[in-house]
Amino acid sequence: MRLSQCHNFHDFRKLAKKRLPGPIFNYIDGGADDETTLKRNTSAFRECDLIPRVLTGVKDIDLSVEVMGQKLALPVYMSPTALQRLFHHQGERAVAAVAEQFGTMFGVSSLGTVSMEEIAKQYDTPQVYQFYFHKDRGLNRAMMERAKESGIEVMMLTVDSITGGNRERDLRTGFSIPFRLNLAGLWQFATKPMWGINYVTHEKFSLPQLDAHINMGGSSSSIGDYFTNMLDPSMNWKDVEEMVKFWDGQFCLKGIMSAEDARRAVDIGCTGIVISNHGGRQLDGSRSSFDHLAEIVDAVGDEIDVIFDSGIQRGTHVLKALALGAKAVGLGRYYLFALAAAGQKGVERAMKQMVAEIERDMRLMGCSKISELNRDHVRFR
Repeated sequence: MRLSQCHNFHDFRKLAKKRLPGPIFNYIDGGADDETTLKRNTSAFRECDLIPRVLTGVKDIDLSVEVMGQKLALPVYMSPTALQRLFHHQGERAVAAVAEQFGTMFGVSSLGTVSMEEIAKQYDTPQVYQFYFHKDRGLNRAMMERAKESGIEVMMLTVDSITGGNRERDLRTGFSIPFRLNLAGLWQFATKPMWGINYVTHEKFSLPQLDAHINMGGSSSSIGDYFTNMLDPSMNWKDVEEMVKFWDGQFCLKGIMSAEDARRAVDIGCTGIVISNHGGRQLDGSRSSFDHLAEIVDAVGDEIDVIFDSGIQRGTHVLKALALGAKAVGLGRYYLFALAAAGQKGVERAMKQMVAEIERDMRLMGCSKISELNRDHVRFR
């Protein structure tokens, strides 16, 4: 299978599976527990139908949006995701370059493998920094100060990950960072030698957002340990309110899944929320983001920017979320599988296909610009 044969999300996933060692593929692909929420995130879209309008005159299509003070050429952006150079040696550099090319926002993860300073300096595209709340309050402040110094304008605090989800695929293979694989996991690495060659012949794997603060390279430390030992499960609304005041700018909470929490986000001064269940990787059995989007938009959509992620695989999925009131839509696995399949060229091809789908679907819907999409364009079965 070649890149030219990839025409949709499922094709990129298939090619990524051929090129990645099994433990790494399953890290991207998997969810928590029985993966019920992971599956529901995408299947929920099937119960919502689009209602097109005709004869509206849609010669020119404007896909631009404004969200959290950022003007984007597209209603989709690259959500922050961890460990990208593990999937392809170009990692965040490839994804940020494509975000710049398409005029959209790039999310830098606390568990990213390229520094926020490098991304901010080399790529002229709006950036959001995603981070976690640590027990060390000084560390939290230091990370925000570092983001400010890098010129990042949007802060995104993940609030659904005070402990790691039960990702049983990783337990079966022994996947962790640093690698501590069992025999089955090691064998799967051995069957994908090209990945190993690329891994050892390019720059050493690191987590530059954390390296200055946490020793992630020691034999006793791992990503799982980081979530268990470094993050603060006692985080509360007062803690976050203080962070919002300290940042004094665009501040977004990622992982909101209730209208009540969305209201609290407004009350403490947040400017955005991301309706997300972490791609089904945290609390299995939680509601899908799409199933709950309309309720949250109805509660706070006129007071705060409501962003959506989890489960997006098609342009029609994007239009359905926008029609329900989302200001923008985050892509995660959609671009990660493309990255794993072919690096920057893979991400470029995937984004070209996504943009082509959205433009074509907008014409078929009879809409010339994103703001024209509304609840009249959808019906639930």
